[in-house]
Amino acid sequence: MTEKVSLREKIGYGFGDAASSMFWKIFSIFLPIFYTDVFGISAAAVGTMLLVTRVWDTANDPIMGIISDRTKTRWGKFRPYLLWMAVPFGIIGVLMFSTPDFGYSGKMVYAYLTYTLMMMAYTAINVPYASLLGVMSANSNDRTSFASYRMVFAFAGSILVVAIYQPLVDWFKTSFSAASSYQFTMIVIGLLAICFFLLTFWWTRERIAPPKSQKNSLREDLKNLAGNIPWFILLGAGVATLIFNSVRDGVALYYFKYYVTDNAAFTFSATTITLSTAYLFIGQTTNMLGVIMAQPVSKQLGKRKTFMFAMFAAAALSALFYGVQRESIAIIFILQALISFCAGIIFPLLWSMYADAADYSQWKTGRRATGLVFSASSMSQKLGWTIGGSITLWFLALYGFEANMEQSPQTILGIKYMMSFIPGAAALISGLVIMFYQLSDKKMAEIMADLDQRRANEN
Repeated sequence: MTEKVSLREKIGYGFGDAASSMFWKIFSIFLPIFYTDVFGISAAAVGTMLLVTRVWDTANDPIMGIISDRTKTRWGKFRPYLLWMAVPFGIIGVLMFSTPDFGYSGKMVYAYLTYTLMMMAYTAINVPYASLLGVMSANSNDRTSFASYRMVFAFAGSILVVAIYQPLVDWFKTSFSAASSYQFTMIVIGLLAICFFLLTFWWTRERIAPPKSQKNSLREDLKNLAGNIPWFILLGAGVATLIFNSVRDGVALYYFKYYVTDNAAFTFSATTITLSTAYLFIGQTTNMLGVIMAQPVSKQLGKRKTFMFAMFAAAALSALFYGVQRESIAIIFILQALISFCAGIIFPLLWSMYADAADYSQWKTGRRATGLVFSASSMSQKLGWTIGGSITLWFLALYGFEANMEQSPQTILGIKYMMSFIPGAAALISGLVIMFYQLSDKKMAEIMADLDQRRANEN
């Protein structure tokens, strides 16, 4: 019989992605322009750095999945990493936004080192965190609920960071240099992230263990993963989805600074809220509305169809962005809201489907390797973000971008492409890939019933 999960546990699980998403949104939106306009590295060099460092990091995700699958502590397999890695995660985030007084070559070495360490820390805490979804409950509805809470808190964390990041930087600038202002802002956000990860550790529990007869065999786990077709489909759809998101996020500040010519949207308690901050805030808010709608919509249409239709809609709406003029602020905001709503719907489904893929693998092979299967989530997230981030920066360089200068018509054209057709194409690919996903809700109900019977027989 499945143990009932509490509201506190769902909230606790959500806090983990609030922490991760605060940092991830910073990586997607603020890190590129920090590197080019504050740290002083060329756009092409940053794009190359993102891709080169990913060679190691892509392999690092399944390695972490394998390690966490074989971890045995009194807290379980996955929860301990939330305790062990929370503080290093926060500290490295601060170091990544620090600006040492080095020459250009020294800055490049520093950027490579801190970025690589940050991604390793992200992997070490987020692969186990994602894997928790597969072991907290065997109930499919509970999992979708956990995934929905996770996504609500993820977007709440993103909303928080887009609302406070630039105002904090601007506030610190009144007393410190621009470089120090970014560092102090990251200290504030890093402390919040540490607290959130520790709450996840304290408030969650692991309930599902591998079959008692299962023996550790990396060869068997890798062999089973190679035959897990739903896993590969989710990997492809996840990469395309993150390219879609990361290109739109990565170019947003450039779009407002150099095309819209960003200015104050309104002032609140002597704090200026820019158009770009309002744009990002609207996006995260409607993202969260999409997350809330994911469960009721998918109950009617099924996970696959909901995912597919949302991505097709996002692709069409993104293409419309190309024709929007810089003065049409209302249209820019409306399109941002609609696209973000579509993107929000798919993320709880994606995480829930990863859990389904882990169950499918156990049902098919008799072995469970939750961490290895869920490493696809972290791998696709970082791979998609890296490809999208590299595309953004390479396109900026290709179209002649020069930091803190008035941009040429050719550069503006490239920025508009990255707000419209390029992310739209990625969303279209994601929708097409997910069409091949065969684990319907009905099929998963049959699989779960069979697995429940096997567990009962073991006991």
